[in-house]
Amino acid sequence: MAARTAPYVTSDKTSFAYISARDRWPVILTSAIDDTYRSVTQCDDPEKRDDGKRIVEELARLKYELQHDRELTPIRDDGYPDVALYNHELEKLGPLTWFKAPWLYCECYLYRRISTSFSLSTHWKNYDVFARQKIDTFRSSRPAVLELAARYKDLVTQMAADKTKAATNTDDENEQARKLLFTEMCEICLWGNATDLSLLTSLTYEDIQKLQGSEARKASEKNILVNDLGAAYEVLKKAQSEGKQERRVDIVLDNAGFELYVDLILAGYLLSSGLATLVVLHPKSIPWFVSDVLPGDFAALLGALANPKSFHETPSDDEKVQDKKPPPLSEKETSELGFLFQEWARMHAEGQLILRSNRFWTHAGSFWRLPTEEKGLLDDLQSSELVVFKGDLNYRKLTGDVRTPDP
Repeated sequence: MAARTAPYVTSDKTSFAYISARDRWPVILTSAIDDTYRSVTQCDDPEKRDDGKRIVEELARLKYELQHDRELTPIRDDGYPDVALYNHELEKLGPLTWFKAPWLYCECYLYRRISTSFSLSTHWKNYDVFARQKIDTFRSSRPAVLELAARYKDLVTQMAADKTKAATNTDDENEQARKLLFTEMCEICLWGNATDLSLLTSLTYEDIQKLQGSEARKASEKNILVNDLGAAYEVLKKAQSEGKQERRVDIVLDNAGFELYVDLILAGYLLSSGLATLVVLHPKSIPWFVSDVLPGDFAALLGALANPKSFHETPSDDEKVQDKKPPPLSEKETSELGFLFQEWARMHAEGQLILRSNRFWTHAGSFWRLPTEEKGLLDDLQSSELVVFKGDLNYRKLTGDVRTPDP
């Protein structure tokens, strides 16, 4: 029997894990400390302020433990069942130190420790220590956000106008156009604003062909190792052709901000095109890997779209320091962002676009443990036509974060 492939470890000088433990994690903790301290100093309630100061002290101790390669200690019980899973695995793997540990377990453990400091507090239980960064990052994506909003409105408007014709048209040329549109929308979700967006102004076959020949698209496609989008389209198209009453797509989310925005672009397209009747978004339950989506990030994004002038015309902290003001939105830009809000808020209100949290997504192990750790979630996902896992952490968990043998 072949030996089990080893995972990445923080002691391997050739790996990302080594750099993470020594360079990335201290910076992340410093940022968390600074953010919490800033919020504490702005707090008028003495009890809440003292509570926040204790959290700052705990995070500072955690940073000290990390930088001095101390032994990982059991996570304090804050009432959630994943604590027992973390501590059982620590006991099984241990003793571990920060610089001599499996990367996947250790980085998940780091964020779980951060979360525990807040969950055991009195006044800061639901505080997202990374929210400020996520909001600032989304605000900095303004040009791409506006570009996509305009293209998306054109696309949805045209699909609505062509719905009757599309329902009766079986022309191979139009079917190829729809399939390529699906591919392009998925690649927008993958690459974000790095994708050629020219397709979204039209569903015509000629425009599809132009896009297909785009140098930008060809260049980005070279970076895709395995591409099964054609098979994914056929799965959704088959369910649509068979008239299945519920055609569900699940997206296991990664980053908030602009990436969540393009995830919603994809979700909105799937629902508007009829390829899906239900899109389930899976956010994290606790602040996770700095930028991962929490339910509150979805609400914040919709809030930004509902009040776009307030969001995009308010100077960021950096702009205030530099005495700069963002340029005002045009009436057209404001209208296009408002269109997105109306579309996505309606889909959410009607139950077509829903969020479903589960603590499993912030466990420390691979997704191979799904049948034993969260059988209910597995059963739920199996009722979906298509499950999309976004981002490198989800990929690492799907593969068990094992070291790939050198060719």
